[in-house]
Order: sequence, then C-alpha cells, then structure tokens
Amino acid sequence: MISRRRFLATAAGAAGMIGLSACTPPSADGGAGSDEAIVIYSNSVSDGRSEWLVDKAKKAGFEVRVVEMGGADVKNRLLAEKAAPIADVTFGMNNVYFEALKAEGVLAEYKPSWAVDVDEALCDGKTFWPIVREPIMIIYKDSAYPDGKGAPTSWTDLWTKPEYEKKYEVPSTLGGGTAQMVISGILSRYKDDSGELGVSKEGWDNIKSYFAKGVPSVKGKDLFARMKAGEVDMGSMWLAGKVAREKEYGVKTTPIYPADGVPIVVQQVALVKGSKKEEQSKKFIDWFGGAEVQSEWSKKFFTAPANEKAAKDGNTEAIEATDKFKRQDIDWSFVSKNLTAWIEKIELDVIK
Repeated sequence: MISRRRFLATAAGAAGMIGLSACTPPSADGGAGSDEAIVIYSNSVSDGRSEWLVDKAKKAGFEVRVVEMGGADVKNRLLAEKAAPIADVTFGMNNVYFEALKAEGVLAEYKPSWAVDVDEALCDGKTFWPIVREPIMIIYKDSAYPDGKGAPTSWTDLWTKPEYEKKYEVPSTLGGGTAQMVISGILSRYKDDSGELGVSKEGWDNIKSYFAKGVPSVKGKDLFARMKAGEVDMGSMWLAGKVAREKEYGVKTTPIYPADGVPIVVQQVALVKGSKKEEQSKKFIDWFGGAEVQSEWSKKFFTAPANEKAAKDGNTEAIEATDKFKRQDIDWSFVSKNLTAWIEKIELDVIK
C-alpha cells in the first residue's frame, strides 16, 4: 500500500518537475522556435496523431509544438503555469478537466467559427468546445473468449465473478484520463451524500475489489503487449486506441456492451488565457475543429467527430461503433467536484 509519506513525496517531486518545466521550453515536434510556434498541450496525440498534426498544420500555415501528457497531468501543468502560461492551446481532455480549468481562470473565452456545427450541450459554449466523442470500455482478446463465450458482460463482473480474478489489467497510477474515467464510472454508481467523499461504503468496497482482483499495469508496457504475452486477457481502453493497437500488436479484441452503459467522454479544445499568440491560436482552433480537418482526423484515427458537418464525411465505421455503446448515466458535476479527492484516497489507501 502507498504510504502517505510516499504519496506526498511523489506529489512534491511532480510539482518540482512542473515548476522546472515552466522555466524550460517544452520539446518540440515542430521545427519552429518557441517564439513562433503555437504550443499545444494534449493527452490525445499518441498513435501518430502528433506527427500528423504537426505536418498537416504546417501545410496550412501553422507552426505548432505538441507536448503530450496524461489528461490529469495536462490539467495540473496548466494550473501550475497559470501566472505565466507556456501553452497557447489545449485539447483532448474531457469536460471534467475543462470545467476545473475554467473555474480556476485558466481558459480564455472564444467562440470558434465552427461553433454552429456542434451541440453546445456537449461543452460550456464559452471557453471549451467539443471535437471528439469517445467511449471508455472494457476489451478482451478474442483468443481468450472465442465468439465471446465466457466473457464478462459488465464492469462489475470483473471483480464479483471469480473466473475473472487476475485476468484483467488495472491502472497502477491515476495520472491518465482513461484510468480516471474508469474509476469515475464505478464510483458514480454509488453516490451517497452521507458517504465518504460522496460515495457509499459499498462503492468504496467495490473500488477496492476492482483493484485487488486485477493485475496492475506496467509502466512502459502496453495493455495489448501484455495480452499478446498472455499476462492478462482484458483491460480498459478507448475506441480509437483499440483500433490502432490491434494493428500494431496483431491482437484482435472485442468490447463488451454493459446494459447500464459505459462512460462516453467528449474531448474538448480551448484557448489558454494569457497566450502571447492569441490571434494565431484562435485561427488554429478555427482550422483544427473545422469540418475538413475533423473529418480527416476521423478517417485517419477512427474517431467520432462532434462537428456535425465533419461527421457526415467522417469514418462511418468509427461513428457507428461509438453509437453502438449505451451512454452510462453519470453526474459529471458530481464527478468534477470529487475526482481529485477520489484519486488521492485511491492512491493512498487502495493501490498496492
């Protein structure tokens, strides 16, 4: 179990690194100098996205520098740099993170040229705007459960049915957006105003069982690599990540479709308040979130665009695959209010 001393030491170390990075220009994927390039913080530029974006943006007249981090790390870094922002634009995180950034005054108000093409119910309609819908799901390797026979049918099956014990991967850290959405999807089922951090005892018992009966992730080793090696049979994944990794590792997988749904997150894009390249950054957001780029992004990276015009010319298979999942009914305002405290409790008291 992680001791409080160890947790605080880790947090202090991370804070020190954030402070140092605020004084040091981030490494660039683009070739322009830091004074010229638009700096982008994102948790959604893996699997070739960063390289594609840098190249595509350059052809459109933008020089960009992409800094990749987990969703929680992006949020924390933006908060740490609030007084002297390095980033100009941020995208990829979901509403929960963006609401937190908005509350702290990190984001600038800006209405993109394509705002009329998205459902404002998916964003705040002032500072952050939707680009991609993404289901967070459980996938299993087909060779472990041929034709789905014997596979789990719900999240709770993982830790309540003995046949799945030590067969699924659980996160060993909670810095990534996917890991945080998984625990949000579990804990939000057990909302209790009189419970610890708004969650009933039953909810905390379930989250403890989820971690205790799973196999901790290994830093630097992808879930698909572990499934291929026979270390685990299943784990959590986002839709686009599933498709990219199947090709990379040669492992065929199938998602489960729980009757009560899965977390459907909406990736957002926003202008960072205090950007020294504000006008160019606004033009970049207009370009990046527009129908042409988002439809290309959809086709290239198997995503479901939030831009309705982009969806008409996007990857039909990705859109249909996204729509196949039932959306879990989650009170995101409840999650946003409690998520940081949930993470601290889990990292201190649950993860071993």
